[in-house]
Amino acid sequence: MLFTELYNNLNNDELEDYHKSVFMNMEGEAADKARVVYYKQTLRSMGENVKIGRYVKIINPQNVSIGNNVTISDGCTLVAVSETGIVLDDHVTLKDRVYLDTEGADGYIKLGKAVYIGTGSTLHGHQGLEIMDDCLLAQNITITPYSHKFDDCEQKIITQGGHTRKVTIEKDSYIGMGCCVLYGADIHEGSVIGSGSVVVHSIPSYSVAVGVPAKVIKKRGT
Repeated sequence: MLFTELYNNLNNDELEDYHKSVFMNMEGEAADKARVVYYKQTLRSMGENVKIGRYVKIINPQNVSIGNNVTISDGCTLVAVSETGIVLDDHVTLKDRVYLDTEGADGYIKLGKAVYIGTGSTLHGHQGLEIMDDCLLAQNITITPYSHKFDDCEQKIITQGGHTRKVTIEKDSYIGMGCCVLYGADIHEGSVIGSGSVVVHSIPSYSVAVGVPAKVIKKRGT
């Protein structure tokens, strides 16, 4: 009876929060429609035929723009700290538990048309992360364009700051499962990164790169 009594004692604002939590996290057509109606009112912009799953968390939705035919699957988190925020163009797919974080006031994340981000991937945009049209990222990929400074042994590493820059992944690139893309590592058009690779330097167009650190082993089509 504990929870029934608690429910009966909720005020109007608390009841709204309760029912919001239910609809945001339950399965079924009614809940799917409720989530779309809610985000239409709260996001900066939102196109047609958008699907938003359960347990999705969007921080600062006023800084998030979503195009048409976008799918945000269960358990995704979007953190749009900056006003530039997060942009998901038409036909973007975020699979379960994808995490997008702009990190700070200068950060942003822009995903182009038909970009696919696999389950469990974590993407940061400290100074900007742009993934262009038709890119395919498999599951459990990490993109962190930030490198901590640690030269001064008299200071804690967390206080020393770091290096960061905008990272771009150009169109029609494929990044295999479990890859890490780090500070300084742009991936140019049409490139393929093998599973488990760590990309620390820019990869030329139409290259196949593998390893830790990732090295080009051949050109596509040769």
